[in-house]
Amino acid sequence: MKTILFCLLATFLWFPIESFGQNDLLDQLLTEDDTAPQNVTGTFKGTRIINGHAVETREKGVLDFIISHRFGRINGGAYQFFGLDQSSVRLGLEYGVLDRLNVGIGRSSFQKVFDGYIKYRLLTQKAPGGAMPVSVVWFSNIAINSLKIPGVERDFSDRLASTSQLLIARKFNENLSLQISPTYVRRNSPPLASELQNTFALGFGGRHKITPRTSINMEYFHRFDTPSNNIYHNSLSLGVDIETGGHVFQLHLTNSQAMTETMFIPETTGNFFGGDIHFGFNVSRTFQVRRH
Repeated sequence: MKTILFCLLATFLWFPIESFGQNDLLDQLLTEDDTAPQNVTGTFKGTRIINGHAVETREKGVLDFIISHRFGRINGGAYQFFGLDQSSVRLGLEYGVLDRLNVGIGRSSFQKVFDGYIKYRLLTQKAPGGAMPVSVVWFSNIAINSLKIPGVERDFSDRLASTSQLLIARKFNENLSLQISPTYVRRNSPPLASELQNTFALGFGGRHKITPRTSINMEYFHRFDTPSNNIYHNSLSLGVDIETGGHVFQLHLTNSQAMTETMFIPETTGNFFGGDIHFGFNVSRTFQVRRH
């Protein structure tokens, strides 16, 4: 009898100790998992800040269909319906070949430009702990200006232009994200004889969330090699993003009518502070066309 009582007592004493040890170990593992650095997502709502690309990339097998519009200048007055009588459109497709690698193509009615590009994610911001404080994405595109100018013959190479960018962004908290974009644009045949073939610029972009599904955005590209007699201006844009499930609507005001980097960075003719402002929007719709 004493032996039975001893065994029962030992069993009851061992059970809570063992259970406590298992729970303590599980709690420790969960705590370690919670504090392990995780990839930061949602730095921006879409793959564009406004005109320029953001560090966001689509996952493998995801197709993004982007419709972009830029209307005429608001200071055109009531006769031009404040710019709405004129419209330029770009249709684009972007696809996630890999989680880190995206490719895209597009066609703009403005200057009848065809463009293609690649984006490759080099680094992804991680938190907590700041193991990797920023996300870094490489972007390269090539554009072909197919516009026919009466009396002007241009070789195919003269119609080519390309852009290379390093997109560097940090999501500081749930509300604020900032990005800088060192940029190089090469145009084989600039539209003005006084223009340089090589353009260096630095882009600045930011997003501040105002509700769970809306944010305000800003974007600016500063050129470092603008000749004194240049008619062009730095690109400046302000906008609002609205997320509605599978769609992202981006409404903005910008002094740039072109929608490809090879044009809006070196060839923006509007003066934002002089009233040369275009209303525009981007609509993005994503489709899962291939499972992992």
